[in-house]
Amino acid sequence: MSVQYNSEPSPATWRYSGNQLKRWRTKANVSREKLGEASNYSPDTIKSMEQGVRMPTPRVLDVADELCHAEGLLSAAKDYLQREKFPRRSQDYMAREREACSLCWYEVALIPGLLQTKAYARELIGNHCPPLDEETVEQRVAARMERQELFSRKPPVALCFVVYEAVLRGPYVGEEQLRHLLSMAQLRNVTLQVLSFAAAIPAAVMGPMVLLETRDRERFAYADGQFASDLTPDCHRRPGRHPLPGRLRGP
Repeated sequence: MSVQYNSEPSPATWRYSGNQLKRWRTKANVSREKLGEASNYSPDTIKSMEQGVRMPTPRVLDVADELCHAEGLLSAAKDYLQREKFPRRSQDYMAREREACSLCWYEVALIPGLLQTKAYARELIGNHCPPLDEETVEQRVAARMERQELFSRKPPVALCFVVYEAVLRGPYVGEEQLRHLLSMAQLRNVTLQVLSFAAAIPAAVMGPMVLLETRDRERFAYADGQFASDLTPDCHRRPGRHPLPGRLRGP
């Protein structure tokens, strides 16, 4: 079974806060244009916040609270709103990754997230399209760094990485990132291999893939693309059998 994760509803706190934002703004006869100008957001962004599509930011809530004379009732919503650490489409995968006892990752274009330096991650996340605000960028960079505790977990997680040669020649891959890869490859529970241009077959450039097994012996395959992500469970799991080798034999 393959599941798409792009159609999940926005969090209820977003929708409720956005609804209250609209009610107070309408009651105070404050236009979206005026609120947007005062908070440095476009009217369309204000509209998406009111509809619950985007999380109302602390700045918008504070500005709206003052403009609408809400006496702190709008600003109070800040305590109940949390920005998601990861894009919505990848949140289910991230939950499985935290439970992994073994993981094999093939990457065709970018350094795998678990092997990225903070500088490399910031460059990638900061060049998102459509653009992300600085607060979101920093929070997602921090979340990506937090994921790397997987390397030091006890009992150790078996981690195998195969990267296409183009990855190492891509943008933002400087000396710091290359040295970091060499350092991570020295860990006892990590295998890192490079698939050379000469050895690649057409299927090797179709996209990245992650295979993982959780501590409960659930197995998943994850494929991430520009517009959709698939997290596919193994419906034919055989209890007690470990499907992922400690060392991945590369081509």
